[in-house]
Parts: sequence; C-alpha cells; structure tokens
Amino acid sequence: MTRKNRGPRTAAPAPQGQLVQQVPGPSVEAFTFGDPVPVMDKRQILDLLECPVQGKWYEPPLSLDGLARSYHAAVHHASAMQVKRNVLVSTFKPHRLLSRAAFGRWVLDFLTFGNAYLERRDNRLHTAMELQPTLAKYTRRGTDLDQYYFVPGDGQEHTFARRSVFHLFEPDLNQEIYGVPGYMAALNSAWLNESATLFRRKYYQNGSHAGFILYMTDPAQSENDVTALRQALKDSKGPGNFRNLFMYAPNGKKDGLQVIPISEVAARDEFFNIKNVTRDDVLAAHRVPPQLMGIIPNNTGGFGDAAKAAAVFNANEIKPLQQRLTELNDWLGEEVVTFEPYVVQSDGEGSTD
Repeated sequence: MTRKNRGPRTAAPAPQGQLVQQVPGPSVEAFTFGDPVPVMDKRQILDLLECPVQGKWYEPPLSLDGLARSYHAAVHHASAMQVKRNVLVSTFKPHRLLSRAAFGRWVLDFLTFGNAYLERRDNRLHTAMELQPTLAKYTRRGTDLDQYYFVPGDGQEHTFARRSVFHLFEPDLNQEIYGVPGYMAALNSAWLNESATLFRRKYYQNGSHAGFILYMTDPAQSENDVTALRQALKDSKGPGNFRNLFMYAPNGKKDGLQVIPISEVAARDEFFNIKNVTRDDVLAAHRVPPQLMGIIPNNTGGFGDAAKAAAVFNANEIKPLQQRLTELNDWLGEEVVTFEPYVVQSDGEGSTD
C-alpha cells in the first residue's frame, strides 16, 4: 500500500435544497422589573407665548389648566397662596354686594392665575344687585376688550353682558390682555419638589431601592429556571416587597447569581437636598415668612419672632394686595372692598398697624 498525501479535511457540501442546522450558542438576556412610571412633563405650560384669537375671544398666554394643576404640585406653593388668601379674607369687611365667601374665591383666583373676575348682576332698574366671581380658569376676554365669555368646554359658551365683568389682573411684560402670576420663576422648583416626592414614594414602595441589575452567569440554569425567577421577582414588588425569595441552583457557583444595586446611596441623600432647595425657591417667589407657614427650622436659633415677621409681611405683601383689590371700588363707583387692620396677638396684645 502506498501512503497518499492527505490535505485538511473539509465538510462535505450539503445537498442542494437542504438547510444546514446550526446549534445556537448561549446568549445574554436582559429584562426589567416593575411597571413603567408615567412622568408628566409640565414644561409645555411655557410654550404659549402670545394671546391667539379664538373666534370671538383671546386665549390666555399660559395654560390655565396647567396653573390649576400646579397649584397642588408642592406643599409650600399652595400653602403660601392660602396664607395670603386667609389673611385677606380675615381682614375683609363683607358688603351687601360682595360676601366673604365670594371675596375669598375671587382672591384665590387672582393669586393662582394672576386674573380674577367679578360679574355685576343688575336688577330691573339697572342698579347693582350683587357681585359674583366667575372662575378665572374658564373666563375669556373678547376681541372687544369690554366683552367677556365663560367657556368651560367646547360648545358651552356663555356671553356676559357688555361691561358687566370687572377684570383684575397682574400686569405682564409681553401683553396687556391677560395677567400672569408673579410666581412663574418658581414653577420649575415646585415641579422638581413634586418629582422628588413622587420618586421617594416609589422608592419606598419598591423596597427602598432605586432598582438593581440581576446578573446571572451560572451555565447550570435552564430557560425554565430563568422564567420562574423572573416571575418570582415580579410577584415580590409593591405590597410584597418584604417577602423573602428562595432559590435553589444545583451545581451553582458562588458568584453565579449577583444583585447589583443602582444609585441607592444617591437616591437616599439627594432627596432632602432637593426638598430644601426647592422649598426655599418657592417661598422666595411668594415672599411668605417660613414661620407663618408652619415650617420647622433646622437650626437651633429658629426663624425669629413670628409677630415681627407678620408685621413685615403685612407691610410688604398684604397691604399692597389690599390696595390692588380696592381697584374694584373705582370701577363700580361704590366702596365695596374695605379692610380692617391686620392684628397679630403677641404676649397678649399686639398689632401690625
């Protein structure tokens, strides 16, 4: 026998029309735990930069629905406006044309939207019978600036009598049709405060962690084992996040299954800093002393005498607001809005005036 030179062996080509079956190799699998959290970005409230004409009336330069929802975004944002409203209502002298309740609604609209409206309802002799506030969120000013409309929804239009609505508004730098609230610069801080609170709530509901990576490298695990583990982790979130999870892995290695936390320390530490910084921004925009808001001081010295702070608050904020509200008297030709002195008891007696 003779020895023949043999070259490298090659696989015989597959017959025509026959597919070659390849064995799939191991692949990396990644999946998330928990449901997605919807986050509403409220920055679109600043997208409207002018007062567009909508048929017979002008639309406001800002989303009034966004301002109404932002009222409840942060504790100190709503509380600051409620403090001013309560002080003004407590010092207001009720009039036969304007009740205390109607005055309180009117003031809250002015503080929240920068616009407040009062409708004069006349009797058959064309004399004023009462003044009723109309919701600023749905009130629109007509292209005839003496004409107003109430538009709570599509096809629900109500036309007020011409020159029967008094419009008190906070002046704006860009247009003279509607007012803009003075706290606009603090809205981002109020929204960030709300986002921090919602994140912290989800953080606790999720088992006091901001999420983790489940890293599995043990080749002894089968696809059924991975599916069972995934379902067990999904069932342990929310109300069951304090449950213990047992896993048995035959021939498993020590580091075959690892849990890697994500940003746990940062999520714990940044919450309080964000809450404190955004709170200070909101209070600075509303110019309300913290001791009048029920805020507990972090330092040993406290915030100082509340009575003195109330006196400064009365001089710088309450009195200018009272003077703005008395503009109704000039429009109506009758002294309807009057106030009593704002008195604060300190050591038995005291007054801010």
